[in-house]
Amino acid sequence: MTRKHTTALLRPLFRSFAAAPLAAAGLVASLLVLPQAAWSQPARPAVPMGAMPAPPAPPTPATPTVRVRGTVVYVDATRLIVKDRGGEVVSMARAADLPVSEVYPIRLADIKQGSYVGTAAMPQPDGTQRALEVLVFPAEARGTGEGHFPWDLEPRSTMTNATVADLAAAPASGRGGQQLRLAYKGGEKTVIVPRDVPVVTFRPATDALLTPGARVLVNAQERNGQPTAVRVLAGRNGFVPPM
Repeated sequence: MTRKHTTALLRPLFRSFAAAPLAAAGLVASLLVLPQAAWSQPARPAVPMGAMPAPPAPPTPATPTVRVRGTVVYVDATRLIVKDRGGEVVSMARAADLPVSEVYPIRLADIKQGSYVGTAAMPQPDGTQRALEVLVFPAEARGTGEGHFPWDLEPRSTMTNATVADLAAAPASGRGGQQLRLAYKGGEKTVIVPRDVPVVTFRPATDALLTPGARVLVNAQERNGQPTAVRVLAGRNGFVPPM
């Protein structure tokens, strides 16, 4: 497989993602979408009397991030090759400082009042959200990507990154699970977490986790004209990052 061929495989993903509205960062400044760089305004020179200042140039748009979910085929110091969940093989360059995190399971009971969580979910007719997974952020990642926005795990799925304001036993439709009231700036959502939904957290890891067959979620961007992995979340011993 040539570099030209594998680059062509991923390029349609970038085109389709760029054509869709960009979601706000979620699971993801440290996890699934990279934070946008801060911009500073330089001091403007004095304008001579009677002169018309030129309009300011618009800011350069952020590079879209594409999430590639799949299985590691090959990895070295410069490349990461993944077979995505649709069966296509995607070859990506590696960012020089590529961070790797291990995603691992915890218990439903580890979700506490005051926990900061991210949950991919499906909207329900009654206005609640039914969780597909829940990530409990480590304390140092509290506040990451706060808000509620579309997500690409499943068609019509959403992501809510928020603080657990209240929790209680789930209603009969989610027997054995939990009902969470998630509060974020500007709003809140009620999320039903069935008892069989994966609940996870993450910790720093190394390339030792990226063995052939490892299940991964890769954040990728187009850089210097080629698909580039900018963050990797990986499971151990076949565990699938559920986000």
